Amino acid sequence: MNTVPGLAALGPYFAVEHHPAGAVIPPSWRTFEDLATDPDVLRERVGTVRHGLAAIGGLPEETIETRVAASVAHLGVTARLISPALAVAAESGLVLDLAPGETWWQPVSGGPIPVSIHSPQFARSVSDIEKLAARLAENVFDGPIRALGEAFARLSVSRQILWGNVASALHGAATVLDRERPEWTDRTRALTASLRHRAPLAGTGEVDTQGRFRRRSCCLIYRAAPGGSGPVCGDCVLAGNRR
Repeated sequence: MNTVPGLAALGPYFAVEHHPAGAVIPPSWRTFEDLATDPDVLRERVGTVRHGLAAIGGLPEETIETRVAASVAHLGVTARLISPALAVAAESGLVLDLAPGETWWQPVSGGPIPVSIHSPQFARSVSDIEKLAARLAENVFDGPIRALGEAFARLSVSRQILWGNVASALHGAATVLDRERPEWTDRTRALTASLRHRAPLAGTGEVDTQGRFRRRSCCLIYRAAPGGSGPVCGDCVLAGNRR
């Protein structure tokens, strides 16, 4: 496997490897299709996250609700697909091919999961922001991201929370790109705004006059602390009520 140039410099959520056609994939890697369609693979991933949350909080693992671990696992997984997709689109107008059967991940116990893609990108670049957003919405958000969301929804996580996770991952990636690649800022923000206002992300959140995103749901991570008293994320719908 080879590293896709440039993405790793943006941070661990952006880094992807590339496995060319015919490459032998090491057995430690799994496809995102496995995660979306195999209940055992999904539960194993959620179990790993649940174990990690319990260890961080110094709690018995059984006290961490499955749906809380599932939501946190979903946010981490989707961020690993959305971040590189947004970076490539903002830089070059290209859309990564993230077909679940040809996009691989490695089930590590902590930190961003390693990701490898079969094809670095679709061949045709799109310069128009609205057309580019439409392609991203169709090929990424309504494709592998939706498939993953449907899988995690079977673990009693509401779709409102799951799509809020997706919107949070998108805006989190945009924040990093603003900092690391300020020369892309106009395109990044225009692309993110267009995605936020079109299906399937329409209604998941809004940006205030200072440019801060606030989602209309919560990823539930605060419930992983004793008594559900943990902190909430900066973009959480509950943030204003817990200061």
